[in-house]
Amino acid sequence: MARLFGSSGVRGLVNVALTPQLACKVGLAVATHAKAKKAFVARDTRVSGLMLEDALVCGLMAAGVDVSLLGMVPTPALAYLTKLLGADVGFMLTASHNPPQYNGIKVFSGDSLSYTDESQNAVEKIIAEQRFALADWRGIGEASTIDASDIYVEMLQKAVKLRKRWRVVVDPGCGATFNVAPKVLNAVGCKTTALNAQPDGYFPARSSEPTAESLSNLANTVKALGADIGVAFDGDGDRVAFIDAAGEFADFDRALAAYSAYVLKKNGGGTVVTNVEASMCVETMAEKYGGKVVRVKVGDVYVSEAMKRYGAVFGGEPCGAWVHPQIHYCPDGPLSAVLLLQALEEENKSLGEFIAEVPEYVTLRENIACKNDLKYKAVSNIEKSLTSAFSEKGDLSTVDGVRLALKKGWLLIRASGTEPLIRLTVEGESLKAARDIMSKGTTLVKEQIGE
Repeated sequence: MARLFGSSGVRGLVNVALTPQLACKVGLAVATHAKAKKAFVARDTRVSGLMLEDALVCGLMAAGVDVSLLGMVPTPALAYLTKLLGADVGFMLTASHNPPQYNGIKVFSGDSLSYTDESQNAVEKIIAEQRFALADWRGIGEASTIDASDIYVEMLQKAVKLRKRWRVVVDPGCGATFNVAPKVLNAVGCKTTALNAQPDGYFPARSSEPTAESLSNLANTVKALGADIGVAFDGDGDRVAFIDAAGEFADFDRALAAYSAYVLKKNGGGTVVTNVEASMCVETMAEKYGGKVVRVKVGDVYVSEAMKRYGAVFGGEPCGAWVHPQIHYCPDGPLSAVLLLQALEEENKSLGEFIAEVPEYVTLRENIACKNDLKYKAVSNIEKSLTSAFSEKGDLSTVDGVRLALKKGWLLIRASGTEPLIRLTVEGESLKAARDIMSKGTTLVKEQIGE
């Protein structure tokens, strides 16, 4: 059986890869694996959400699980409430930043962590073997609807104490934060203007992925209103993006590095976790404040796992997914937004000034075609010759592909998880340094695949 779970749960085209039948089986299998008695289920605004929710709940009830339906709430709200209110397992129906024709099922354990590879493998095995623990007819579970979003809002409100009345423009993008995000910002004392704050699973206003391109209207509105900051979320609210007062998109890597430095400074050091693709500016800023950086595979579950393992003070990925372990282990867009406002207030800086302290390096990317049945072996073979291709000795990591850290930059070579490609990512202190590293990297890859 092909793998069902990726780095963000089960995800695919609705009624093609992700069907109601599969959703039902996922519910049955997770309940069987977790021996669950109590589950929370939530969804984002996608038009397929209710259909898949009904199927998932059928599977859970058939396994004897009592289900609480939270309705349309952000992924971090589902994860937080699963932990706070003592559910055995939580399910979020979302495809996050993917287009509206996709949906997915993200599974959380009772401690707010996404299901690990180990748990995912166990669930897949149960589905493959059709080994479901069905309840006796007397023990079939019950489903009820609860409105617990205000509990999540109260947590966010208590997480910060703002003195300034920040002028904020917020753009939920018609996604799961449509109600929560404006409510939270108003609750912490901001003067809030909302764009695209109506639920619409077709995402008609902009892409569900918050990028510089998709947030051009937000940027123009921030400038037109003379606001202090613009805040935007992806489809399910686990990612956040920022626009500064000048209408400029805040680079994801530099924002992550700046906030990492703030947390490390506040804690007198500690560990920060990010993935292998993040900029080396994270290390540059962490070293300033006695911090250590741990790098993991791409995927927020790996960041959260490592944060728990190492007792990290902060972690995140350069896509706006930030994890605040003092609250819970799910990336949380609304929480990140209010905590960033508090950081700016404490540092007495605008967003532009806050990020300006982070050095800007040059990133280059290239994809080289390689057959699916050859790409992983090719990357493994490149590992053996990579260090000898560069004159200097650098730190080599094989956590996710092959990553070589050098004096003036780094190189990452990974097999694509979805396409017949080998992906090269390079970062350098200058354009020349980045081009030199990329030239050597592409030569190595082409030699290995026989081009």
